[in-house]
Amino acid sequence: MNLLVDELPEAVEIDGQEYPIRCDHRTCIRIILAFEDNELTELEKRAILLENLYPELPHDPARAFELGIRFLNGGEVGGPGEDGGPALRLYSFAQDARYIFAAFKQTHGIDLEREELHWWKFLALFMDLGADTTFCNLVGLRKRIKTGKASKEEMRCYREMRDVIDLPEPDTRTLEEREREAEFLRLVAEGERRRAKETQAQNQS
Repeated sequence: MNLLVDELPEAVEIDGQEYPIRCDHRTCIRIILAFEDNELTELEKRAILLENLYPELPHDPARAFELGIRFLNGGEVGGPGEDGGPALRLYSFAQDARYIFAAFKQTHGIDLEREELHWWKFLALFMDLGADTTFCNLVGLRKRIKTGKASKEEMRCYREMRDVIDLPEPDTRTLEEREREAEFLRLVAEGERRRAKETQAQNQS
């Protein structure tokens, strides 16, 4: 796919049938925000992708999900980082929203509130945000911290601004693991309430 000469996709083909997709940047960011949300299960995230990306749900949801992920990746098949391991997480569309908004305005003169971009156009512009923007400086600092290349001054800044710099790690637990943890916490809370009642009864007697 060449952005300079090819038309940007607005549909996917599944078993010879074309299905339109919502290809604007707002729709795609909403889907990514769902994938960043550790409160949602994997099934819920899949459902959100399918419901938001496809006006008409394809007959093969598994293939539709696979092609949806590929579309969100700009046409590339998702994969690990350059070293063969997981890619470093250096930004978040949830946590860094205001910095990304400002960086588009500063670098490209684009007001993301007023303009609607095809997702692949958004990605191309996103990858070319100016090095002097707050967002790019923040991404660079996160990378130096995670790779152990941050200076002493940068580490001091990190300790003072961890709430801005740190990104939540994705929750990779299965639904079964989450349910077991929820049940354990429920039992712990129930035990604490029972002990509190017993203590209260003893104090009143």
